[in-house]
Amino acid sequence: MRFAFIAREKACYPVALMCRVLTVSRAGYYAWCKRPAAQHSQEDQRLGLDVAAIYRESHGRYGSPRVHFELRERGQRTGRKRVARLMRMAGLRARAPRRFRCTTDSGHGLPIKQNLLERRFTVPTPNCGWVTDITYVWTLEGWLYLAVILDLFSRRVVGWSLSERLERGIALDALKMALQDRQPPPGLLHHSDRGSQYASHDYQQLLAVHGIHSSMSRKGNCWDNAVAESFFATLKVELVYERQWTTRTQARSELFEYIELFYNRQRRHSALGYLCPTEFERLASRHALQPVLRLPASCLPQTVDIAGLRSAHAHAGEDFSKNP
Repeated sequence: MRFAFIAREKACYPVALMCRVLTVSRAGYYAWCKRPAAQHSQEDQRLGLDVAAIYRESHGRYGSPRVHFELRERGQRTGRKRVARLMRMAGLRARAPRRFRCTTDSGHGLPIKQNLLERRFTVPTPNCGWVTDITYVWTLEGWLYLAVILDLFSRRVVGWSLSERLERGIALDALKMALQDRQPPPGLLHHSDRGSQYASHDYQQLLAVHGIHSSMSRKGNCWDNAVAESFFATLKVELVYERQWTTRTQARSELFEYIELFYNRQRRHSALGYLCPTEFERLASRHALQPVLRLPASCLPQTVDIAGLRSAHAHAGEDFSKNP
């Protein structure tokens, strides 16, 4: 430990002085320098480079759990605690979330729907339950609003829209995108807050035309729409808070890249056994995978009856299929 300290600090202090203060010999220090590194230390150095590369590829968004799973997918078997130690030594930290703020204004006279979802955020199949919400990001040109729709089965963003104005058109555009892309069967449950965009006649009519049941959160209760709120928290920590966009065009470009290229197709989701949403859906269609399982592909046998199984990664609450 003393020799290692001298090696780290030799650019700032004379080696002879440090050896005298630490009561070690100069000859012993130089002999230590010539020794080959231990095998474990060499492995740490190689693994540390891979960890740093994955951290950079995620633009600093991954902490040790996601870096660990990414290493496993690339064929490197190592412990999560070792990855955490190497990241800590290299000063690599995932971005921390900020305190949540509820911004929904439900002060309107439009009809409000009953909360049918009741926080059952685990659903058995795709296009069985969707959640939606709106947030805002700042640019030097002014505010830019983002509406998203997520499929509860895979947490995939299936519809989204950007607008300079907070009007019902932004919510309608996101819904139209989701309907065109997913073409859900009648009976889908659509959950939102009580905002006027979702309670508007145009929006409710479009839901009714496609046989979609509308559900809304209770007044002032953001946790009823926790999946959508969680997505926005992740988006802001991993992208928005790290940027100062000059124009709305720049923000649009980076938001598109984050949603379509990173979040849906690359980002490992803890609720999905650290699979990305598109991979989870692909795997589910191949293995009849239920979202209550939450296991990575490498853990799945070729044929397995997984109905009713639940993983530690699954969110608390009943299965959606139990909704009467």
